[in-house]
Amino acid sequence: MFITFEGLDFCGKSTQVKLLVEYLKKKNEKVKVFREPGGTNISEKIRSILLDKNNSEMIFETELLLFAASRSQLVNEKIIPLLAEGYYIISDRFHDSSIAYQGYGRGIDLEFVITLQNFVIKSAVPDITFFIDIPIEEVLLRKSKIKHIELDRIEISERLFYEKVREGYLILSKKEKRFIKIDGTKSIDEVYQKIIKEIEIYETKKENLV
Repeated sequence: MFITFEGLDFCGKSTQVKLLVEYLKKKNEKVKVFREPGGTNISEKIRSILLDKNNSEMIFETELLLFAASRSQLVNEKIIPLLAEGYYIISDRFHDSSIAYQGYGRGIDLEFVITLQNFVIKSAVPDITFFIDIPIEEVLLRKSKIKHIELDRIEISERLFYEKVREGYLILSKKEKRFIKIDGTKSIDEVYQKIIKEIEIYETKKENLV
């Protein structure tokens, strides 16, 4: 299976990624986990450019194309080969992030952003995408508890930007059947149990089709 996690910064998805990986490993499944941008030597170098706060002059189109370049390398070098070998692939962000952040958030032509993502991911379409949703007030609260020096170039964005990004995710969650929207204000364990339940439901359906 290919499972992705999406949501606003500080929504708690990275915590859930770790918990899911632990769950699958206890079941003796073959698992590989990636974060975006990143996951390969080339992708990690692009990540350092994208998230560097000193690169404040970066234009939105450059940002979009750098994310796409990083993702293309990850998909071709890691994801597609590992899926062919029967691995569970877990990704902390994937192409939906670009649609939400650069398409809806930055205001880049949405049709172009979607076309670019389809070109980049090829056959690597997630089976399930967990969208951990939290209100903007919660984003700002959690953000306020982190030292500004520790925030990256994207995380220092203002409220209006996050409002646009969240709206994009909400639209995607209604449009894409693979999206499973989860209330991120629930406890870590409640969110985790919901994720495990949805994966078990998916696997059962898949077995019944075989």
